[in-house]
Amino acid sequence: MAFEENYLSWVRDAHAMEIQAETMLEKMVDRLEHYPALIARLQLHLQETRQQQALLQSVIDRLNTSNSTFKDALGKMAAISQAMGGMFADDEVVKGAICGYAFESFEIACYTSLIAAADVVGDSEGARVFEQIREQEIAMAEWSLINLPELTEQFLMRDATPGVEAKK
Repeated sequence: MAFEENYLSWVRDAHAMEIQAETMLEKMVDRLEHYPALIARLQLHLQETRQQQALLQSVIDRLNTSNSTFKDALGKMAAISQAMGGMFADDEVVKGAICGYAFESFEIACYTSLIAAADVVGDSEGARVFEQIREQEIAMAEWSLINLPELTEQFLMRDATPGVEAKK
């Protein structure tokens, strides 16, 4: 497979990844009630994710290719399955935050690879877009890591208080 074919495939994968991220974020925001700081940050990142999709679509359009409807659908299905699985966990908010951090780390790695691939194929505009997106993913991952201890403590305190819901 030529450099360009791999590159185009990875750009389409990134678009599908952001579709998956959007669905995961929407589901988590819809279920959370008692964690306002987390809700606010997830809502902000949801907006960023939608902007990232548009940026990726601009790269796809500029390269005269198309996004993969199949990959986008698979990403959406995976996110829905993950969200549904979390609904049944008593500690959904903590597990969701941990999974969110792991997903952000995955996205950071994907965009780091895409930047290198864009450099190899000479797509400086693509590299700029991927760097911009990666910075947002790094910011979200850092926020998640910094706030995970406090979120965990909030959950534990709510869970230990009779009559107080901790799950969401």
